[in-house]
Amino acid sequence: MATVIVGAGIIGSATAFYLTQPPSTTTASSIHLVESSPELFASASGYAAGFLARDWFSPSLASLGALSFDLHKELAEQNNGAEKWGYCRSTGTSLAEVKGKRGDEWLRDGTSRAEAAATHNFMEGSGPAWLTQSRNGKIEVISEDDSTAQVDPLRLSRFLLTTCLERGVQLRQPYHPLSVNNNSEGKLSSITIASSTDPEKQVSIPCSRLIITAGAWAPRVFRALFPNCKKSIPITSLAGHSLLLRSPRWKIGDETKGHRGCHAVFTTDEAGYSPEIFSRVGGEIYIAGLNSATLPLPERATDRMIDEESIEVLKTTAKRLLGNDNGDDDLEVLREGLCFRPVSGNGAPIIGKVDERMLGVKTEGGVWIAAGHGPWGISLSLGTGKVVSELVEARHSSADVRKLAL
Repeated sequence: MATVIVGAGIIGSATAFYLTQPPSTTTASSIHLVESSPELFASASGYAAGFLARDWFSPSLASLGALSFDLHKELAEQNNGAEKWGYCRSTGTSLAEVKGKRGDEWLRDGTSRAEAAATHNFMEGSGPAWLTQSRNGKIEVISEDDSTAQVDPLRLSRFLLTTCLERGVQLRQPYHPLSVNNNSEGKLSSITIASSTDPEKQVSIPCSRLIITAGAWAPRVFRALFPNCKKSIPITSLAGHSLLLRSPRWKIGDETKGHRGCHAVFTTDEAGYSPEIFSRVGGEIYIAGLNSATLPLPERATDRMIDEESIEVLKTTAKRLLGNDNGDDDLEVLREGLCFRPVSGNGAPIIGKVDERMLGVKTEGGVWIAAGHGPWGISLSLGTGKVVSELVEARHSSADVRKLAL
């Protein structure tokens, strides 16, 4: 069945990945991945933290969260993920416990995973060596025993997409969808897409089954293809700035010393936000948590405009928490980042089939949505891809996602 996946980020790539391996019956060459950005993984798929958790989720997400975490581990073990995309066990720690809010309110407030972390039980423990200054000198361990892990999301996304292309999946980039086309029976038969760099260059590709995995851009894609549909996709964007750093106190190979792995640190800051800091394999440290729900979503991910004030706030936090004891700035900035996370109203992703009665269009294989993962897109990516591949082929779902339907 001709399948079009709009959005070639980590969710779209993971969906194509699981659609092209047993027991799936979909032919790889019949799958078209459509990506509007001239740069692959230019938003959250490439610029997110890459933190993975197994049991940090609400009841509606618990099954998917556990499945996805296990799939991350399995994929890494089967494909040398430690070397290829920096898969490593991680220990979550907290420098400040945030109380008085529900576990999902931090997302709607535009803060960070720190408040989700605050719902866990704590144990006293030692923090990472690269964390040179802690608030009140107290470190609390949130989770260990192989329930959290770390990856480089950009390298993981590239692995998934490269594997899909090697299997025969077709990538249409940079192209964006314009309209759906019906056959003589009134069923969806193809989609017209246009080049993002040359609007006059248009092509129609066969489509009997449509899967929208365009992240924060999913509502725009849906509205463009189904302008008469009374149903909208309740997803907004949450912009987040980040820094990728090197520190003399976290070197290549340090994650293997004492078998301690990587660390995730959740805290608060005098600037009024909740920093989250992650060490990665390869001597990298990622810091983020400065989010904004008012920064407008650009037309394409590469049109993003980094706010220098936000970057300076992150640099100040990094120097305070990660700098050396002398107060010198010995941190090397490898990359300044800005990505747009897709956020739903209740903090949970939308995964499921759109009712054809709402669309006004008949389909053979359905129109499906998989978007709105918020800060958990990387963690939930593999589980989402596997479950969507099962749902669209009417197979038994490996996770219960019934409460995530549109």
